[in-house]
Amino acid sequence: MRLRRLKAILCALTLAGAAKFALAQEAPPLSTGQTLYLPIYSHLYHGEVNPKTGKPSETLVSTHVSIRNIDMKATLKITSARYYDTDGKLLREYLPAPRTIPPLGTYELFVPRSDSSGGSGANFIIDWSAERPINAPLVEALHADIREARTLLFVTTGRPIQTR
Repeated sequence: MRLRRLKAILCALTLAGAAKFALAQEAPPLSTGQTLYLPIYSHLYHGEVNPKTGKPSETLVSTHVSIRNIDMKATLKITSARYYDTDGKLLREYLPAPRTIPPLGTYELFVPRSDSSGGSGANFIIDWSAERPINAPLVEALHADIREARTLLFVTTGRPIQTR
């Protein structure tokens, strides 16, 4: 039953993404590099505020970051993937050395559910570059908490904050 529900959710996300691309009127601009902002939620607040603690309930989630080179002919290089907390404090660099992603290849990062250091307003700042103008990568974070009684799953998408 849980697997069937997960498949239905993934199918809905895929169809929503396909519809978004179908509505595009023009091809996206090519770029030789960008700095991307990717929102991350290490935990979610929900429910009512507990009068004893003054805080709402929270659910911890894991995050799978996917950096996809959608250019069919050229490689790109990820030069940095910095993880920041809710207060904007740098927690760590996830990329010890630059990584090259081949055409249609993917590089992945993972923030485990046990790492709540980022807080509800965490983010990644991801820098990439290419030798010539190419299609910008698709950068998404899949947040998940899957348990017997329920499945929580949602996606956030990277947004360029600087283009080169």
